[in-house]
Amino acid sequence: MKKENKTVHIGVAEAVLILIVLFCILGFLIIGLHISPQVPILTALTFLMFYGKIRGFSWNDIMDGLESGIKPGIIPLMIFLMIGSLIACWIFSGTIPTIMYFGFNIISAKFFLPTVFIVCSLVAITCGSSFTTVSTMGIAFIGIGTVLGINPGLTVGAIVSGAFFGANVSPLSGTTNLATGIGEIDLYTHIKSLLLTDIPAFVISLVIYFFLGLGTKSVRLTQVTLMMQQIKGHFWVSPWTLIPVVLLLALAWLKVPAVPSLIAGSAMGLLVGFIHNPKISISTLASYVMNGYVAHTGNKMLNALFSKGGISSMLSSAALIILALALGGTLIKFNIIGVLINKMSSFVNTPGKLVLLTALGSVGVNYLVGEQYLSIILPGQTFEKSYDRLELPHKYLTRTLNDAGAAVNSIVPWGVSGTFISGALQIEALKYIPFAFFPIIVPLLTIILGFFVKKQTITKKSLDK
Repeated sequence: MKKENKTVHIGVAEAVLILIVLFCILGFLIIGLHISPQVPILTALTFLMFYGKIRGFSWNDIMDGLESGIKPGIIPLMIFLMIGSLIACWIFSGTIPTIMYFGFNIISAKFFLPTVFIVCSLVAITCGSSFTTVSTMGIAFIGIGTVLGINPGLTVGAIVSGAFFGANVSPLSGTTNLATGIGEIDLYTHIKSLLLTDIPAFVISLVIYFFLGLGTKSVRLTQVTLMMQQIKGHFWVSPWTLIPVVLLLALAWLKVPAVPSLIAGSAMGLLVGFIHNPKISISTLASYVMNGYVAHTGNKMLNALFSKGGISSMLSSAALIILALALGGTLIKFNIIGVLINKMSSFVNTPGKLVLLTALGSVGVNYLVGEQYLSIILPGQTFEKSYDRLELPHKYLTRTLNDAGAAVNSIVPWGVSGTFISGALQIEALKYIPFAFFPIIVPLLTIILGFFVKKQTITKKSLDK
């Protein structure tokens, strides 16, 4: 019997050809035929598995690739499910309606977009989580924007830009700490380096949102007033309903992991809602957690805004994440990504080229694997020795990994972040991506700044390790 477990070597040309085929499959089905990403990615995965089998990989190897690809997504998947529960519980408790109610009092249509961008930035810096920011403040701002007549794509773009800027520069952020771990440098050295690219990207994005907001038509005051009255008439609007938000932020500061923090936030939401409405049954509360909150206000717009959440609402996104990670894991198992990144590293002879290739590696992993942690880990491990060889401080490596890895993941339609945003805010990724200015601008600034690093300033004494 023929032995299956043999070493299979993939060449650069073959790896490029396989990626071209995969991108053609995804592009034609998703963009050309407007099919939901799950089926196109499953189609691409099927092609890749049978290619691997024909090429000489055993089924055990292929299954190992699927398993190793999905494993890094277990915690994000749990976070997805818990956030679905959190959204429903916070609508039931009146937390999200209260945020919206007070938001109507302080936000004008013309300054709505820059306000969304700034507030989401501050919340993400405070809690260190882009996902938490999107699923809490994001839900509220989507509701306010809908009433004000703002293009949902614009609103979500501002939410995403703020959330990922804040998460990028927050010392509490998981991706920021991961990047410093890969580069083996001090956290605050890394954040100081990040500010050189992230602050300009923030300012540019803010200016764009400001001018886009100027073209927004103001809604009639009576329409907003009526909406506020209806919110107050059907939900508990009170500062007490903000207790779950305070709890979630406190747990973030205490560095409690995301899953127990979200469970605690959901439980507090249920408790606050139960105090206001003690006659509600346990089975109804359980239905909210599983199937989401369903609003019955008599207003179609309010019903649509507040009928959200539940574990089941995130299952489609979870399926997409599983398939995307499986595809990425198989590409890694076949060493297709490794071959290309290693080939790229052989062309490095200047700091500018090294930063450029590191950024391209992170962006490439994002679009091929869809997982932001792997978009930091794989290029970081591959190019670290090149930074040492050029005696380039590791802060340039970690900054590039953060800007082109973590931030860019939000504009990958089938990526973990892109899928989460689409599911939580109920919007197609391609509708908000053109308006997510920060994740688009910051990797470009990182690359440009890399070409201004002068060789004579790079010495062994300056090597940050």
